[in-house]
Formats: sequence, structure tokens, C-alpha cells
Amino acid sequence: MGYRTIVKDNDPFKTLHKKCRPVTEFNQKLWDLLDDMADTMYKADGVGLAAPQVGTLRRLFIIDVGEGLIEFINPEILQTSGEQDGSEGCLSFPGEYGMVKRPNYVKMRAQDRNGNFFEVEGEELFARAMCHENDHLDGIVFKDRVYRMLREDEL
Repeated sequence: MGYRTIVKDNDPFKTLHKKCRPVTEFNQKLWDLLDDMADTMYKADGVGLAAPQVGTLRRLFIIDVGEGLIEFINPEILQTSGEQDGSEGCLSFPGEYGMVKRPNYVKMRAQDRNGNFFEVEGEELFARAMCHENDHLDGIVFKDRVYRMLREDEL
């Protein structure tokens, strides 16, 4: 178990704005990365963390919105519906928040740490988190989708 440094938006390599490559090897190196990401996310008090946020350009992220950790490898959004409007922040943009429209329902297909496929459905915060983290894998950050930044007194 270990902690990784969270890449911030001022990263000179623009890591957060690059598209990630698929995961092709399901091995100890991947498992260590996933474990380190979980430790890092929990230490930072986050609900999600994508691989590019720890400097790894691979298509994977983790989420825990209070119902246990879920690892998403090579995720693909299968279906969305509805709309929700809410505030978002990001561990890579500490202290910054903005209003973002997202689907209220998301169905996603991904692989687990052993390469097995699974599908998961989520609403509200879980749906928002899946979309937010999946965006990271395509080099999209929440500020790219913000229609209004929030002031501290609006939080």
C-alpha cells in the first residue's frame, strides 16, 4: 500500500489533458496501482480518482460514494438518461468548484482487476462520479464542462 502524488492542473506535461490507452495486462503492477490509488483517494477525502490523476495514462478509475470501492478498467458508457445539475470539484483542482450538467442515470460496462467484465448502473452522485472520472480518461476535466464557477460562499 502506498500513496501517489495527485497531478494538479498546473502540471507542465499536461497529463490531465491527454487521452489514456487501454489496459491490456492484468497483473501485479495493475493491482498495486489500483491499491495505491485507493489509498490516495481515501487520504485526500475524495469519492473518485482516475489513473491520469496519479500520472498514469491508462483507462482506469476508482469510485467510492459511500457504498464501497468499485474499480473500473477500460470503462465504456452503455446508456445514460435524465439530467442533473450540481456542483463538482476535483482532487486535481483543489478549492475549485463549478456547476456541471450530467446524466442522472448511467449504465457502464468495465473490467475488474482480473479482466472480468461487469456492468453497473448508477443514479445521482454515483452517475455523476462515473461520468466525471470517465471524462478524465479522455483528457476532459470538469472545468471543461462547467457552465458557472462557484465562489466559496456558494458551496
